[in-house]
Amino acid sequence: MFKLGLIINPYAGIGGALALKGSDGAAVRQKALAMGAEQKAPKRAAEALELLAPLKDRIGIVTAAGDMGQRIAEQLGFETEVIYQPPEQTEAKDSQKLAELLMEQHVDLILFAGGDGTARNICDVVGETLPVLGIPAGCKIHSGVYTVTPKAAGKVVEKLVKGELLSLREADVMDIDEEQFRQGQVRARRFGEMRVPAELQYVQAVKMGGRESDELVLADIAAHVIESMNDELYIMGSGSTVASIMEELGLDNTLLGVDLVHNEELIGQDMTAEALLSAVKGKAAKLVITLIGGQGHLFGRGNQQLSPEVIRAVGRDHILVVATKTKLQALDGRPLIADTGDAELDKALSGPITVITGFHDQVIYPVASPGSE
Repeated sequence: MFKLGLIINPYAGIGGALALKGSDGAAVRQKALAMGAEQKAPKRAAEALELLAPLKDRIGIVTAAGDMGQRIAEQLGFETEVIYQPPEQTEAKDSQKLAELLMEQHVDLILFAGGDGTARNICDVVGETLPVLGIPAGCKIHSGVYTVTPKAAGKVVEKLVKGELLSLREADVMDIDEEQFRQGQVRARRFGEMRVPAELQYVQAVKMGGRESDELVLADIAAHVIESMNDELYIMGSGSTVASIMEELGLDNTLLGVDLVHNEELIGQDMTAEALLSAVKGKAAKLVITLIGGQGHLFGRGNQQLSPEVIRAVGRDHILVVATKTKLQALDGRPLIADTGDAELDKALSGPITVITGFHDQVIYPVASPGSE
């Protein structure tokens, strides 16, 4: 089940048709409503969600009550979970509060309808921690987190739910000063970045044979992982992709085993499940793992040292999956498999996961438990 977080700013764009140059501020919204303004954001969100209706048995929507998401989701027949009760007159803080709660729910994607102000509010909370996608519904749409149309947002989410390979890219959150805009001055500035799913693009940096090209991609993956390393324990799984990271670190590697790294130094080699659990239990740790080419197994094939207890000690959010796009494409749409021997854990590991495919290049790919793929 794809867990979709939904945030609708009911008042986004309310002042546009009335030439109020935006909808920021309670006074502007009250004036717009008094002038007979129509709330268009819920309708724009519905346009996106209507495209997903054929997949509603595979999507669970987590949202707030009323016009912030519940009403539209239930009207379209989606399984809906309400986690926040907003006031009748919603403000920026309500979008932010819902975003916080959605992060705690570990949703796979936050889909939101609004304008640049809404994007700013969500960015303040979410940052680059999980993927988001904007449905354009405001007066000002300068930010790169929005699709070109509401239906385009629905198409991107559809691809994610179907498990198609999409890149994750960093997109700027921009906004302008509405008071100056009303005086004829447009001054936009950048307020941050969020990660958005985008159509997968294959870019060949140099013209050379597949082996040489693969080596360059592996070096890029290694550079990404090493750049993000901090004062945590790193469990380095088996396989050639992880081995390339160890090579870049200048460390000995157990190709068919599991090693332990701290502060870019090797502190454990070819470790057993028991030794790994003892080393990481109660400590900050991450697991770097790749998939078995052609089969797609993340766990349960050749890495039994990564026991259910070890995986739970690390936590799903701290698993770094690394793979080339070529390796993922070879799966022909089949999901990655979590076969840990613990059915409850396999279910918890299922769902879209971020895969590091290059330097600052990531994609979203589905994980399934045995028998569900």
